[in-house]
Parts: sequence; C-alpha cells; structure tokens
Amino acid sequence: MSGEESRELSIIAVIIIFAAFFPLVADDYWMTIGVSAMMYIALSTSWALFSGPTHYISLATGAFYGIGGYLVGVGMSDYGLSFWLMMAVSAFLATVLAAAIGFATLRLSGVYFVIFTLGLAEMVRNLASWIQNNFLHSRGLYVLTDFDDRDLYWMLLVVAAVVYVFGWWLHRSRLGFSLRVIGNDETVARHVGINTALSKVILFMTTGFIGGIVGAILAPRYSYIEPNVVFSAQLSFIVVIMALLGGSNRLWGPIVGVIPFTLLWEFISTYFSNYTTLLIGVCFLLIVYFIPQGIVGLLEKLYARARS
Repeated sequence: MSGEESRELSIIAVIIIFAAFFPLVADDYWMTIGVSAMMYIALSTSWALFSGPTHYISLATGAFYGIGGYLVGVGMSDYGLSFWLMMAVSAFLATVLAAAIGFATLRLSGVYFVIFTLGLAEMVRNLASWIQNNFLHSRGLYVLTDFDDRDLYWMLLVVAAVVYVFGWWLHRSRLGFSLRVIGNDETVARHVGINTALSKVILFMTTGFIGGIVGAILAPRYSYIEPNVVFSAQLSFIVVIMALLGGSNRLWGPIVGVIPFTLLWEFISTYFSNYTTLLIGVCFLLIVYFIPQGIVGLLEKLYARARS
C-alpha cells in the first residue's frame, strides 16, 4: 500500500468517526437531513462504482431501492416477519433482479441502456401495485419499529463505509481494471480476453444489493408504504446528479456532490416545492456544459494549472 493510499484511507476513517458522532449533537431537523444525506452517499457511491469506470448511465436505483422498502413493508405488515429478515430478503431479491437485468440489457449501450433502466422503476412500481391490489387487498403497508432517525443514520453510515471500502478494494483489483478497460473501449476489452458481459453484471449486482439494503433501512422512516412512494424515478435522477456533481471518477467524489445538493434540495422542497423538477433539469445542464468531470475534477484541473 502506497503512502497516498494510506493517507486516503486515514482521511476517510477520520471522516467516518466524525460522522458517527453527528447524531449526538444534531437536533431533529438536522437529523432528518443527516439521514437523507447518508442515504444518498451510500446510493451515489455505489452508483459511481458501476457507472464511473464503465460509463454506463444507470437509472435503475429507484427500482432497487423500492424493492427494499416495499418488501420490508410486505413482510412486516402482512406476515409479521422481522425487520432484519426482510432486509436480508430485500437485498437478495434486489441483487437477483440486478443480475437478470444485467444479463438481459448490458449488451446494450448508450441511450438504449439509459432508457431501459429509466423504465424499470416504473415497471416494477406497476407490478407491485398490481400484486397489492389483486393479492394483498390493501392500499398500503405499515412498517412500525422502534427505530428513530439516529438508528437509521448509523445503519446507513455502516452501509456507506462498507461501500467505500469495497470501492477502494475494487479500484485496485483485477475486476476494477477490467471495468476501466471496458469504459475506455469495450471492443478492445473483448479482444484482450476480458469477459465484458460478466464483469459488468457482477458490478451491476452490487448496485442492486446496496439499493435493496438502503431501501429496507429507510422503510421504517415512511411508517406507511405505498408503491407510489418507494418506487420513485426521481430518486434515480437525484442519485445520478449527486454522483456526477461531485465527480464519479473519484471514489470520494459523490460525497462532495451529496452534501451541497442535499441542502439545496431541502431548501427548494421547503420553500419552492413546485420547482424540484426544474432543479433537476438545471443541474443536469450545468453538469454537462460546465463541470462534466464534477467538482472534484474541476478542483484537480485548477490545482494542476496552479502548479504548472
């Protein structure tokens, strides 16, 4: 391990320790924002692990997240199963779905893959609504636990830390190298013997797993769950914006994008709730035209110019 790698891990360890103490000093309002930020850190970092090196833009996060939240609701409300059991089931099924989608669609590229993953959350939402109306005979599901926002925050912090450690290992692994080759030129990757389909599917499955886990953890926050609530296409767009805003080429880049965008989203949602969709569109335009490499890429470019 090089000195730079050790320094990076040390900085992240310090950040995690400080983040763990946040619930002890935050009031209820900031605790709510903290839970949202930690949720997006976990989701956007896992998104960047796949989309960063491969350059495949996935909008399937909302589907995986919805599966996690909805299955926890079904298991606890209709069958009296434990939260922890349903979290494990949710993560497993979200991973299976990601594998199925990966094998079916990751031979697509560019806009075709984006369009398919965009429609996935809507398709799964309608399927969940159909099952609920025809078999569960209820409009919504109650998820009643003893967890408060502080408990959810700490659980999400553990997930985010695991995602980061996994990403750190992945970047230095053979699989990570294969994914970077695929992102640069997939044809070349196939010619040098890389199983491009399998490599992409394996990492896409991790995004499904993390999405399912995070959705399950956040289920108690809703208390009353409906498919229209947990299966949100908007969530997928927000995750992409946060990752791109910070910079998906660096593992810690999404963290840089999550914090300011979470605060901005909270402000717009509170005082100008009719303009949240406009905010998403404006942010996409700003990222594409002005900071395509994200804030981290911009800072690195400025630093390089200052040194030259």
